[in-house]
Amino acid sequence: MTQATPQPSRREQILQALAMMLEEDSGKRITTAALARQVGVSEAALYRHFPSKARMFEALIEFIETSLFERIRRILDDTPSAALRCETIVRLTLTFAEKNPGLCRLMDGDVLTGETERLRKRMSQLFERLETQFKQVLREAEAREGLRPNAPPSAAANLLAAFVEGRISQYVRSDFRHAPTAYWEDQWALIADALLTAPANC
Repeated sequence: MTQATPQPSRREQILQALAMMLEEDSGKRITTAALARQVGVSEAALYRHFPSKARMFEALIEFIETSLFERIRRILDDTPSAALRCETIVRLTLTFAEKNPGLCRLMDGDVLTGETERLRKRMSQLFERLETQFKQVLREAEAREGLRPNAPPSAAANLLAAFVEGRISQYVRSDFRHAPTAYWEDQWALIADALLTAPANC
């Protein structure tokens, strides 16, 4: 006998509805009244689960952080090559963005205009963490593999983070028509070719 799929909790339903509205109502400000209608509850019911819309956004940001960085930890555990680590982390982030267009409006900061500074800083910190992770991978490349970044690790890491942010911003600006993974193979080939090199034998 097939076991029934557990129904999402009301809290999860609220967050799923908010993510859907961010995708479908691109460019529009989300109100708690509209969200309550989407979920099929009263505004008072929303506030029983979240004291404010800011806390709803914060819960979505936490989901993004957890989804990405738990997988990044697995990549670091399972992948010894620095170049492949960087490639897999970039691809993971772009694929996550492509599959979650509503959340991209949070990642891009678009929907956080007018919201609390704390939320904007937290979203910015996600990309700072990503850049720090790239920097660490590139710094370890020489010790682990005898490879040297062709630019200082800080500069190369910033380039990778900027590439990710740029593709996500382009996705949002195009109303989700220009997929972040479009041209991925060709673009990564260009980046990878310039990223690391083996030092010349003495």
